Amino acid sequence: MPVPYYHVDVFTNSLFAGNPAGVCILPSYPSDQIMRDIAAENRHSQTAFVVQRAARDFDLRWFTPKVEDDLCGHATLASAYVLALRGQVEWPVRFHTRSGVLTVGRDGDRMEMDFPAWPPAPCVVPAALLPALGLETARVLKARDYLVVVERSEQVRALAPDVAALAQLESGIGGVIVTAPGDGDIDYVTRFFCPAIGINEDPATGSISCTLAPYWADRLGKRTLRAQQLSGRGGELRCQIDGNRVKIAGQARLYLHGMLEL
Repeated sequence: MPVPYYHVDVFTNSLFAGNPAGVCILPSYPSDQIMRDIAAENRHSQTAFVVQRAARDFDLRWFTPKVEDDLCGHATLASAYVLALRGQVEWPVRFHTRSGVLTVGRDGDRMEMDFPAWPPAPCVVPAALLPALGLETARVLKARDYLVVVERSEQVRALAPDVAALAQLESGIGGVIVTAPGDGDIDYVTRFFCPAIGINEDPATGSISCTLAPYWADRLGKRTLRAQQLSGRGGELRCQIDGNRVKIAGQARLYLHGMLEL
């Protein structure tokens, strides 16, 4: 069975930057094992599987190389971008997912996603967390992921964590976000590590904005924020708080389009 397949670089307007995602367009879902195998073969942090329900309604599932995820931003944006390439005319589109209905609209040369807000809260800090990150001190909160707040963007950029130690700390689908105030017109910077689900470091992540945007909006007194991810590939996105939702906007570029022969 030939399956249309797209490789899209997300949260960037340039190839070879941002976060690569695979997108498979399907008439119906194959077995979970086949989707896990495709994601493992692709070796992207996420592969999205899209099945159309109606004119603007689609089922959407995400797989890392190891597990099915509960929420992924960059592969959702990539999926909407692919639908636009394929001639989708009714916007916004609605993706039916494990995290509820997620809408994505077109905003000029960007896609804008409507995601739930997951504000972080105080938590019990694992004794090994900061040593695994190579940090002596930081503020630690938690939502789905641990949120580690440091003082300077240089600290985030210089991180060289012990990913094996981080993998032992994580449970479920969550990972570890490290963030600091940004410079110039960037409100905050971040990096994201989730080795327990097969992603040592995610290059540019949308779902962590569900936690980062409420935190920085409250701290900075702003509703609209610009974020930069300081991974090797880098990535930029824009967030806006809208009640208990977060609008996450970014650009994307198509790298490859072909067929999977299953």
